Amino acid sequence: MSEGAFLVLEGIDGSGTTTQAALLAEALRARGHEVVLTREPTSRAIGSLLRAALQHRLTLPSGEPATLPPTSLALLFAADRLDHLAHVVEPALDRGAIVISDRFDLSSLVYQSATDPEGVKALEWLRSINGRARRPDLTIVVDVPAAVAEERRQRRGGEAELFEQRALQERLAESYRRAETLVPGDRVVHVRGDQSEELVSAEVLEVVLAELTARDRPRLAPRPEKTS
Repeated sequence: MSEGAFLVLEGIDGSGTTTQAALLAEALRARGHEVVLTREPTSRAIGSLLRAALQHRLTLPSGEPATLPPTSLALLFAADRLDHLAHVVEPALDRGAIVISDRFDLSSLVYQSATDPEGVKALEWLRSINGRARRPDLTIVVDVPAAVAEERRQRRGGEAELFEQRALQERLAESYRRAETLVPGDRVVHVRGDQSEELVSAEVLEVVLAELTARDRPRLAPRPEKTS
């Protein structure tokens, strides 16, 4: 490939995006591509703060637990995203690598609009604070029923994170099913995530290879108009 490609996997907690992103990276590397596998929130400074908040580990200097209002979380996600783009995504794309990100700004539109007191009215503001984020070349939404995702999270174990409540996850799953309306103009493909890991992986790879082939296909020059 002469230019990089920015691929994003999205879905509710327990949909399998992390596993599928890793499997996709492995498959593309086996085909000779340079691949950068990354995620949001990142492991950088702002992302680490966000992960502490999501995992109920955020504390004040006094040691007391600290919580952040939805608007502050949304701003931190946007800030982490721009830092992510500047230090990880853009440099990799510039050298022609394929970047696979486990989540991007669609997560903010889905999660933050579901938890903001203004609901869907917050979407305009959420889009504005993420307005400088580049668009992915392809977003794959791994659709999983909330009940299935909850079973997976329970098998995984550990304390539930900030957004991992069944009622909320139901609403998030519904938002992801209409992801195209949240990111108009983006290339979005849905994959059923309640299949076996192998079937999901094969479907994700098929979608990505078709996208990469289409990007690399030479464009045909328009035929000259006939003159009388």
